[in-house]
Amino acid sequence: MKTLILFSTRDGQTREIAAFIASELKEQGIYTDLVNLNRTDVVDWSLYDRVVIGASIRYGHYHPALERFVKKHLQALASLPGAFFSVNLVARKAEKRTPQTNSYTRKFLLNSPWQPTLSAVFAGALRYPHYRWYDRIMIQLIMKMTGGETDTRKEVVYTDWQQVAGFAREIAQLTGNSSLK
Repeated sequence: MKTLILFSTRDGQTREIAAFIASELKEQGIYTDLVNLNRTDVVDWSLYDRVVIGASIRYGHYHPALERFVKKHLQALASLPGAFFSVNLVARKAEKRTPQTNSYTRKFLLNSPWQPTLSAVFAGALRYPHYRWYDRIMIQLIMKMTGGETDTRKEVVYTDWQQVAGFAREIAQLTGNSSLK
């Protein structure tokens, strides 16, 4: 078995979560390929038994590459068991950490032609010192309005790694018939 894990990240937390999922799957004897969705165009789908896509939110939107990738590879994605995870700071609040209660994930799943079997929402990380000036100010403003951390000297990882491990266990159980194998 081999799983393709694609990720779209802006500041690296989605990549870290994708790598953590790959590590968890490896412990279960499932090999993975970890690929930056923003840097790939060609995929040999015949190599994979399942696919996982993770994407982060910035200013209320996923990177445009996510939508382009889904549209381009829809037939292959639809033929494999699949999982999607969203990473955003809104999910730092437990009540916003499910696909049903997280507006970004809910909107993506409602509008996407790809309907993954599994989906999850994970809280991201706040890395003020790494942001460009404009992003630091804008994110600080958003955090102030939503009751979050505003000290621009801080870095805070909100990701619940136990939640991510549980999602990885669910991914390991994904099976299905693929016409592309």
